Amino acid sequence: MDQKIIFLTILGMAVVTYLPRLLPTWLLTSKSLPPLVTEWLKFVPVAVLAAMLLPSLVIQDEQIYLQPDNLYLLAAIPVALVAWKARSFFGAVAAGMLLVAGLRYLM
Repeated sequence: MDQKIIFLTILGMAVVTYLPRLLPTWLLTSKSLPPLVTEWLKFVPVAVLAAMLLPSLVIQDEQIYLQPDNLYLLAAIPVALVAWKARSFFGAVAAGMLLVAGLRYLM
C-alpha cells in the first residue's frame, strides 16, 4: 500500500476520533451548563462503567449465566455495597479481590 494512503488513513482516523471530543469543549468553554445537565453528566461515568462490567459478570460461554455458582456475580453484589458505602474506588477493588480470592478458596 502506498505511504500516502496510509498517512491519510491515519490522519482521517485521528480527525474522526478527536473531533467529537474537541468540538463540545471548544463550543462550551465560554458557556455555563444548566444545573440539570450538570447533575445528569455526573452519572455518565458510572453508567459507562456498569455497561462495561455487566456483560463480564453475567455472560459465560456466550450465554446469560445467573446461577448460584457464578463467582464474579456473587462477589459483585457485596462489592457494590462496599463501593456505595465507602465511595472509594480502591476500597471496592480491594474488597472485590478479597471476595473473589475467598470464594475461589471456598468453592
